[in-house]
Amino acid sequence: MKKNPSFGRIFLSDVVVKRKRNVFLGRKWNSLDVATVGVVIAMHLLCVFAPFTFSWAAFWAAVGLYVITGLLGITLSFHRNLSHRSFKLPKWLEYFFAYCGVQALQCGEPNNVGDLEKQPFYKFLQSTYIVHPMALGALLYAVGGFPYIVWGMGVRIVWVYHITWLVNSACHVWGKQAWNTGDLSRNNWWVALLAFGEGWHNNHHAFEYSARHGLEWWQFDMTWYLVWLLQAIGLATDVKLPTTPHKQRMAIMS
Repeated sequence: MKKNPSFGRIFLSDVVVKRKRNVFLGRKWNSLDVATVGVVIAMHLLCVFAPFTFSWAAFWAAVGLYVITGLLGITLSFHRNLSHRSFKLPKWLEYFFAYCGVQALQCGEPNNVGDLEKQPFYKFLQSTYIVHPMALGALLYAVGGFPYIVWGMGVRIVWVYHITWLVNSACHVWGKQAWNTGDLSRNNWWVALLAFGEGWHNNHHAFEYSARHGLEWWQFDMTWYLVWLLQAIGLATDVKLPTTPHKQRMAIMS
């Protein structure tokens, strides 16, 4: 019997790679691609100095910025609020959280948020994007010198990069599928811990509109807890959650 051609089964997963992708040479590079790669390489090179510049003050500056840019900026603002419209915020708070996301330095093409480009605030951020992380870097240098640049910019940004990439890679390889989404998305608890709840990726694929990704009480979802708090104090409105009929339609039949 002829074997099904494949590159092999992924370690500790039932996912089998059948077609190899040439990510770097198999695409047409544009100026944004080149700039993005340059930024990613620069941030990784900064991390080389991390062991030689460690201090607890620099470390905690990195942790604090990780929460501000990762939790408030990427997961709460860019993903659940702006991309999926899972809830609404007052404009001043929406803009503040979005500005936190800019400081994560995650470049990319606008996809389902093209309407934001019509708003003056987002047009301003788009046209001056690189200036804001540079300003933060200058502030960190003024406060703590080169160690703060290494940890508050390099280590922190690279950490958030890799956590974001894990959601789109590991959560399609390792974990459990609770819902019939017709794809490889999985719920991965350890990614959820690192990514403020984004690791419950099968839940998210099943109910993309939901502000809550950790649908079970034991599924830790820091982003949802913050949205819930904002709702409780009247700042988050129109908070969307999965409906019972939708859950019944998406359930995997045993």
